[in-house]
Amino acid sequence: MKVVVLAGGFGTRISEASGTMPKPLINIGEQPILWHIMKIYAAHGLNEFIVCCGYKGHLIKQYFAEYFVRNADMTFDLKNNTLEAHSEPGEDWTVTCVHTGLNTMTGGRLKRVRDFVGDETFCLTYGDGVSDLDINKLIKFHKDSGAWATLTAVQQPGRFGALQIQNEKIVNFREKPHGDGAYINGGFFVLEPEVFDLIDGDDTVWEREPMEHLVQRGKLAAYVHDGYWQNMDTLRDRKVLEEQWASENPPWQVWEEKTSHRD
Repeated sequence: MKVVVLAGGFGTRISEASGTMPKPLINIGEQPILWHIMKIYAAHGLNEFIVCCGYKGHLIKQYFAEYFVRNADMTFDLKNNTLEAHSEPGEDWTVTCVHTGLNTMTGGRLKRVRDFVGDETFCLTYGDGVSDLDINKLIKFHKDSGAWATLTAVQQPGRFGALQIQNEKIVNFREKPHGDGAYINGGFFVLEPEVFDLIDGDDTVWEREPMEHLVQRGKLAAYVHDGYWQNMDTLRDRKVLEEQWASENPPWQVWEEKTSHRD
């Protein structure tokens, strides 16, 4: 199953750090938060990623190119203009970086990668949030629900779209209320290809008309996750994540490393 990562926004609320790079490349520890997100999915066997690039997207491509070179022993045949990698891969990943426009909205970015996704169920997430979510349980829940889209509902006051849930279906979606302790959209979606037809074009915000249409049709399900979830919306959020990553047991590290992340 493919994983689409929305990584094209400007990151205006964390502009002090994103002025020189896209927000998904802001480091938590020694690696960008995008890497942490992909490690979460890979820990559950999902290794094929489609990254929706936009603002300074060439830096995301550059990151993966340098990651490949940095983690491999290589022979450069300058005479024949070839190179050969000898060592084991740094990650068992396939990463497709797609330029989805500078000012394209979230729905438009998703629609632009339709040909890369194909006609199959896929995952979608934002490039700025981590969790100890069990992705495989989320996928099973989605398949059992019969919904076209399942999002992960988490509890966090304020700033995000609030959800009203009845019988595991979303019956109301309100974008960014003023914090009332309700469940919010934590991302980590599982989607059917039918959702592409609900997106008009580049100006479509995924969290508005498409999700509202899904609610009206009874096709938007909620997987409630009461475990760890944290996004990186502000510099304060980044500080929280940095402190947690420096701890003995970072709450979203659901993978095992060959060496410590602090080495």
